[in-house]
Amino acid sequence: MTHHGKTRTQFILILLLGLTAGVIAYPQITWFPASVNWIEERFKLNLGLDLQGGIHLEYKADVSQVPSGKVGEALEAAEAVIERRVNAFGVGEPLVQQSSVGTDYYIIVELPGVKDIEQAKKAIKEMPLLEFREEAGPEAAAELNAYNDSNKQQAGDILKQALAGDDFSMLASANSADPGSKDSGGDLGFTTKGTFVEAFDAVLFDENLKSGVVWPELVESQYGFHIIKKIEEKGEGEGREVRGAHILLPKYTLEQFPDLQYKATGLTGKNLKNASVSYQGQGVGAPQVALQFDDEGTTLFADLTQRNVGKQIAILIDGVIETAPTVQTEILNGQAVITGDYTISEANALVKRLNEGALPVPISLESQQSIDASLVDEALEQSLFAGLMGLVAVAVFMIFYYRFLGLVSVVALVFYSAMLLAIFKLSAYTPFGITLSLSGIAGFVLSIGMAVDANVLIFERTREELAYGKNIWKALDEGFRRAWPSIRDGNYSTLITTFILIGMGTGFVKGFALILTIGILLSMFTAVVLVRVALRFLIGHWAEKRPWLILPKGKIFDTD
Repeated sequence: MTHHGKTRTQFILILLLGLTAGVIAYPQITWFPASVNWIEERFKLNLGLDLQGGIHLEYKADVSQVPSGKVGEALEAAEAVIERRVNAFGVGEPLVQQSSVGTDYYIIVELPGVKDIEQAKKAIKEMPLLEFREEAGPEAAAELNAYNDSNKQQAGDILKQALAGDDFSMLASANSADPGSKDSGGDLGFTTKGTFVEAFDAVLFDENLKSGVVWPELVESQYGFHIIKKIEEKGEGEGREVRGAHILLPKYTLEQFPDLQYKATGLTGKNLKNASVSYQGQGVGAPQVALQFDDEGTTLFADLTQRNVGKQIAILIDGVIETAPTVQTEILNGQAVITGDYTISEANALVKRLNEGALPVPISLESQQSIDASLVDEALEQSLFAGLMGLVAVAVFMIFYYRFLGLVSVVALVFYSAMLLAIFKLSAYTPFGITLSLSGIAGFVLSIGMAVDANVLIFERTREELAYGKNIWKALDEGFRRAWPSIRDGNYSTLITTFILIGMGTGFVKGFALILTIGILLSMFTAVVLVRVALRFLIGHWAEKRPWLILPKGKIFDTD
């Protein structure tokens, strides 16, 4: 491939890259409403709290009772607990992160779009309850059986009313526990055989059951007690469809009710000193979960295991069973091991969950802020307008002063903006999603100026090379080569600063530094690679004949 052919290929690839980034960043350029909606739905900017309104909460963590070597672990556990509670609260794209000022530790929570600050505070402050429970015994089953018998008797009474001619749909609306059909009077619509459980299907499709007739007996399934009525049918053979209605009174099993299946023992997360992953066979066997209790926990756990050998002890967090191992032997030293077919990741996950319940760091609310969306819209509009005006001013200057070179740099700047926005949107599909805030927009606008700064260095170097009598192609190559060390060192020094801000800053400072870092790296690519390839491809012999299109007249041969 010739040198020109190679340059042409590179230029086409850059155009395709810019077009792809542009479609993701500005889907409106496709001109097709369907594609615009598809792209906007799948590639969205993750906006921060200051761009969509919501709640900002700052909690101080009390680590005074935590050993120094466990502070990091305790904070991570508290952060994970809060994040889990926030996710259960139904918040889209929440932010939960640690922060520190001197010896004080904080957990910052941002809830975009949330209006009820008191409800959010309540959901966050409630720490998880880690409990160790033992099997409840036959009394729990007896209680549940009594409940099921009561439902069965009630279902029988309703069946008598239906057989006596009472309105079936009214009986269903008043008594049925099936949420899918209750509001429609128990009507299930037309169905084919095999749609429902076997016992239900057998009655509904029974040839002896006539349309408009209620089946004279209760039908029992794993879901409860059914009263079934056939409304009408159509078709024959395999195409036969039946429209039926039913009234359901439920029955339950112990597995559905941990509170009944297992009873409290008094042993909770406050008694668990630590959970960790260990390995059977002196470190060469399968992973297992090791538990260590404090003095009070050791006594409670010893009593618990003595009376439950061969039985299960359930470990619950917030009422949900995490695991229910069987006691193999009594344990008197406060050190237990949970064995099973765990993978390393499963064992680590269980340890993390147990430590979340065992090491809740006390937190106190230090500050709260509710941000109004209307104020956000005004601030965003002003920021974007300021950024647009800055971009226009830079474009006018570059084109006026550097002519064709400036025009290419401005087009490259548009490509740069599209690629940066595309990176923001695509980051949502990675573990490192980028949240755009007002401070991030500031970093974005600043990075645009730095991208232009690199082009200024290159073009000034090119002007000097032209003044020495070199042709435009050699001058451009030398301009890029000689400007690169200055561009590199200047950007490296800025990157060092942004890395320090990311590592030591908090909140908005980190957002600003992160966006600026990405912008700097992309601006170096834009200025040194994209602009260079574009100029190599676009500048031809016409430039030798019309040098004033490259630089203002009088600037080419005068270095003073």
